[in-house]
Amino acid sequence: MSRRPLIVTDCDEVLLHMAAHFRDFVDEQHGVEFALNGHSFFNSMRRRETGEVLTEEEMWVLLNLFFDTEMHRQNPIAGAVESINTLAEKADVVVLTNLKDHRMQTRATQLAGHGINARVYTNQGPKGPALKAILNELGAERAFFIDDIAHHHGSVAEEAGHVTRLHFVGEPLMAPYVPCAFTAGQAHARIDTWEEALPWLLERLEDN
Repeated sequence: MSRRPLIVTDCDEVLLHMAAHFRDFVDEQHGVEFALNGHSFFNSMRRRETGEVLTEEEMWVLLNLFFDTEMHRQNPIAGAVESINTLAEKADVVVLTNLKDHRMQTRATQLAGHGINARVYTNQGPKGPALKAILNELGAERAFFIDDIAHHHGSVAEEAGHVTRLHFVGEPLMAPYVPCAFTAGQAHARIDTWEEALPWLLERLEDN
């Protein structure tokens, strides 16, 4: 069993901006307006000329196209690189990202280019089972989970309730509209900036 704590973190909207870059991509290249405004991700895209809402299938086509061709657009969330590297001095850090498996190395290379050198795990669907498998593989006794999507915290709570869960939405475009996993009892805290999240995590890493 590993004696070092394990931090399992999401990437998009935790380490790197995604929604803002996706918004610019669909606007510039596909004539699509992307504005959350309280709507779900799936209902936030309209064709600029007609106002027609895109279908979920059309949305997935654009999202996959973004990750195939536009990941170079993604820049780090403020403080993310420095914070993750600080945390890596006290814990093992891996990235659990909901991308198709063939994008695993691309994501790892992308993060390394920004100064984050961490093992990447890809996943599709709720993250609880994937996180549990990571814990079993790496043998960590203490673990932390960081993600921007509330239902992933619920999934982790069901599969590995002992894991400390931080709900973090670093993209201001999305943060006001994301249901709070802390309020729902699925996470131990909701913090949306690394300036506040880093000391919160460091304090808990020091706990025995």
